[in-house]
Amino acid sequence: MIGALALTIGIAVLEAVGGWWTHSLALLSDAGHMLTDVSALVLALLALWFAGRPADLRRTYGYARLEILSALLNGVLLLGITTLIVLEAISRLRAPPEVHLGPMAVVAAIGFLANVGALAFLHRSHTLNARAAFLHVVGDTLSSVGVLLGAGVMAVTGWAWVDPALSLAIGVVIVVGSWRLLRDAVDVLLEAVPAHVDLDAVRELLEGAEGVVAVHDLHVWSLSSGLYALSAHLVVLDPMVCNNDTILSAVKHQLMERFGIDHTTIQIESETYAHAGEVH
Repeated sequence: MIGALALTIGIAVLEAVGGWWTHSLALLSDAGHMLTDVSALVLALLALWFAGRPADLRRTYGYARLEILSALLNGVLLLGITTLIVLEAISRLRAPPEVHLGPMAVVAAIGFLANVGALAFLHRSHTLNARAAFLHVVGDTLSSVGVLLGAGVMAVTGWAWVDPALSLAIGVVIVVGSWRLLRDAVDVLLEAVPAHVDLDAVRELLEGAEGVVAVHDLHVWSLSSGLYALSAHLVVLDPMVCNNDTILSAVKHQLMERFGIDHTTIQIESETYAHAGEVH
C-alpha cells in the first residue's frame, strides 16, 4: 500500500505541474482527483497504524477516531479544491486558453500508467480499507483515460472548450467522493448506526435469544471504519438469570457473524430488577 501511495503522490504532483505548464485545467482537475486517492490511501494506512496503538487511561478506545477526524478534514479540503476548479472551468468556458496538447497527453499517459501500477500494488491487499482505496484508484484511472481522450478530441477538432468541460466532469466526480467521505465521517462522529446494520434486525436477534423477554437502551455505532460497537440491556426470565454466560456467548457470536459487531457491552437484568427500575 505504501508503494501505491508513493506512486499516487508522485503523479498528483506531476499532473499539477503539467497542468500549470500546459494550461490544461483538465490535468489540474485530475491532480485534484488524485488527492482523493491520496486521502483514501492515507486513511487506509492510518487505520492500520492506529489499530496497533494501545489504549491508555485517558483514551480507553485508543486512537481509532483520529482516522475519522482526518477523513473529515480531507473531505472539507477536497470540496474547497473542487470549488476553485469549477469556478476556473466556468471562466475558461467563456474564453478557453490555448492548451499544449502534446505535453498534456504525455502527462496524462504517465498518470494512467502510474494508476495501473498503483492498482497492481493494491490488488495484493485484501483489507476493507485497501479495497476502498482500490476503487478510488480505479476511478482515477478512468479519469486519466478521459483526459487522454480529451487531448485527442482537441487535437482533431480544435475544440478548446473540451478541456474546461472535462475539468467540470472531474470536479463532479470529486464532489461525489468528497460528499460521501464527509457524510461517513460525520455519521461516525455522531455515533449513527452503521449503514450496513439494520437496528430492527439487531433488536429481533437479541429478543430471540433464549430466555430474553425484552431489550432496551440498545445502541449501535462505529468507533472507526470497520470497527463497530453495541451496548444493550437484556431483560431475561428470572429462572434464566443463572444462564447469563450462555446467553452472552450466543448473542455475541450471532452479532459478530451477522453484523460484524465485535465490541459489545451487554447488561443482563432479571424481570424483577427491570420492573423495580420502572417503579423507581
